[in-house]
Amino acid sequence: MRLVTFRDGSGTRIGALDEAGAVLDLAAADPALPGDMLALIRGGEGALAAARAAAGKAPIAEGVTIIAPIPRPAKNVFCVGKNYHEHAKEFANSGFDATAKEVVPEAPVVFSKPPTSVSGPHDPIPSYLDASASTDYEGEIAVVIGKGGRGISEADAYAHVFGYTIVNDVTARTTQHRHRQWILGKGIDGYCPMGPAIVTADAAGVPPRLSISTWVNGELRQRASFGDLIFGIPTLIAAISAGITLEPGDIIATGTPAGVGIGFTPPKFLKPGDVVRIEVPGIGVLENPVA
Repeated sequence: MRLVTFRDGSGTRIGALDEAGAVLDLAAADPALPGDMLALIRGGEGALAAARAAAGKAPIAEGVTIIAPIPRPAKNVFCVGKNYHEHAKEFANSGFDATAKEVVPEAPVVFSKPPTSVSGPHDPIPSYLDASASTDYEGEIAVVIGKGGRGISEADAYAHVFGYTIVNDVTARTTQHRHRQWILGKGIDGYCPMGPAIVTADAAGVPPRLSISTWVNGELRQRASFGDLIFGIPTLIAAISAGITLEPGDIIATGTPAGVGIGFTPPKFLKPGDVVRIEVPGIGVLENPVA
């Protein structure tokens, strides 16, 4: 099942995508459903079962706009740096990594992006907020937490996953390098496009059979399988939850593969008019123009 948040003239609510990609209006089929994605996730298996039942009889919502599946996360988006071997190498060799002494990290490198950085499919990436003109893309698959907890073991990690979505971890590289800590370069307003949908964990499989590809202006830049991660989903959930309580609706962006702009000589930074397209079969396409 692929769940979305959409907007029309009457407001914002949750829906599901049918096989053709049309938006099904779940609330029209079942007005008792939770009104937003966070509430649906917090409702647990009962709410998800009700959403599935509603999808079977829901009408198609015409003329709507799909926005980020969780437009305003309850807290910062957790992000993982240098979590694909080839990207770890390209980052180390780029001259923009001001913090790491090792190429491949010994433990997950975790940082965050504030809720104000989240934007939706087709929303412009506001590169004009980056005075250094060094804005870069990072296509990523993100985990959405379903059942919360602290001290989650690797063996139990998948039981805490609600589903998966796509994130573009857009980054102002010069700012990232200058400040050492990454939040200022990665947390700029609108620098976390997300969507278009959340594919539920049961549909994605355990472990999830997902792959990701990124294009800039039609040029393929990134392609990798989820199986190529240095630190897999169980390790990430266990590491983050060791001392931080994960809550329903929390998002973990799992890292980007090789092929980002700083991996080229000279770097291929984004500029106004560019279009970044990220595709994960089973989830959909996240496409954003650069402003």
